[in-house]
Amino acid sequence: MRDLSADTDLRYLSLNTGTVRAQDDLLSIMEAAQRHGISVISPWRDQVAAVGVDRVVAAVRDGGFSLSGYCRGGLFPADAAHRDEVRDDNRRAVDEAAALGAPCLVMVVGGLPQFSRPGSTPSTDIALSRAQVADGIAELLDYARAANVPLALEPLHPMMAPERSCLCTLRQALDLCDAIDPERSGGLGIALDVYHVWWDFEVMPQIERMGADRMLAFHVCDWLVPTTSVLSGRGMMGDGIIEIRKLRAAVEALGFDGACEVEVLSDDWWARPLDEVLSVMVERYRTAC
Repeated sequence: MRDLSADTDLRYLSLNTGTVRAQDDLLSIMEAAQRHGISVISPWRDQVAAVGVDRVVAAVRDGGFSLSGYCRGGLFPADAAHRDEVRDDNRRAVDEAAALGAPCLVMVVGGLPQFSRPGSTPSTDIALSRAQVADGIAELLDYARAANVPLALEPLHPMMAPERSCLCTLRQALDLCDAIDPERSGGLGIALDVYHVWWDFEVMPQIERMGADRMLAFHVCDWLVPTTSVLSGRGMMGDGIIEIRKLRAAVEALGFDGACEVEVLSDDWWARPLDEVLSVMVERYRTAC
């Protein structure tokens, strides 16, 4: 396993910019990252849209940044009136990821249609949502392949199934990969977030099943007890109960050599000064990841 405490140039640390989304705009966040020696980021689409894709592309180039991923595509479940919106929105996400040079587009697949695509006719049919996710990924994969943007399915904690993801376990995500991309083309894989999979009794054998070719992104944070919010109550690494190093060791045993992408979505950390968050993040990367 890599010794992150010796990573003096932070080559394996990525800032998921959602970690400091409340403090400033994306360009200012990137400037702050440079002050702390961070040169790898994973921006969110709304942050990019707020300042403009072209400006972010230039900032990535001029600042010497690379990306560990791009957040996010997906949210497939919808009623018939919103299907074109789903397709067009996801194709735009692929185009943006390609323009930014992202190695993958993280896919949060969506839950029930009224939450995934507001305005859709309400439904409680989670099986239908899963079928729409499978169809949506299969259709988008051809477009993404042409743009050379791998799609990274991110299974989310089951408590997020209604609103954000009916894909709740690594097994489910890998089953979907096998069904859609049985030849393991490299165009479809996994974004593994420790926050969402730490509890899963099957996670270790499923990581082994995944293989290096499907391991596209690795997200870190911590689970606090008690947690104040499943969505925005995450902890900084080392403040909770997740065995981060055990999970990192498992993915690195596959041959994964990518970044540890810090994604701390937290009302607490969003209320703190930007430079304080980044300073603590760098320290915890070296000591708790």
